[in-house]
Amino acid sequence: MLNTSTQDLRISTIQFLEQSPQQRLKILQKLGIARYIFLTKMRLNEQNVVCVMRFFQNPHQLKFPNLMGADLSGLNLNEVNFIRGNLSGANLQGSSLVNADLIFANLTNADLRNANLQGATLNETVWLNALVQECEFGAGIGLTKIQHQDLLRSGAKFSLLED
Repeated sequence: MLNTSTQDLRISTIQFLEQSPQQRLKILQKLGIARYIFLTKMRLNEQNVVCVMRFFQNPHQLKFPNLMGADLSGLNLNEVNFIRGNLSGANLQGSSLVNADLIFANLTNADLRNANLQGATLNETVWLNALVQECEFGAGIGLTKIQHQDLLRSGAKFSLLED
């Protein structure tokens, strides 16, 4: 059984995820976390309720996005800032992350199948057990030669030229 404050947080989170993107943005602005605009795009499901609750627990002390286990599948996340983000176990299948900043991001066990990471900045990104079949990379900005080879072996696609 959840304690009262956790239950209240859960109810508030569900109500947030039931709002339109414009209404969500207003809420994020009031909380001072409008820089996490991707929260306006997330679907209402259990994975995202748990994830958004972490953002709402203490919004004034947020430094880096904790999206562990979040469902971000099929979303347009172009140019998103996930620097130092924890995306371990996140579902990013079919998402567009064109020109995203994923510097120092943790993608351990993340599902990036059929995602588009063309132009993404990937310095120091952790790829341990990430699913990358048919994931489209551009030139692979910030990837080491070993990471590039490992991703290719795991089914990632690299285009020679950035569009």
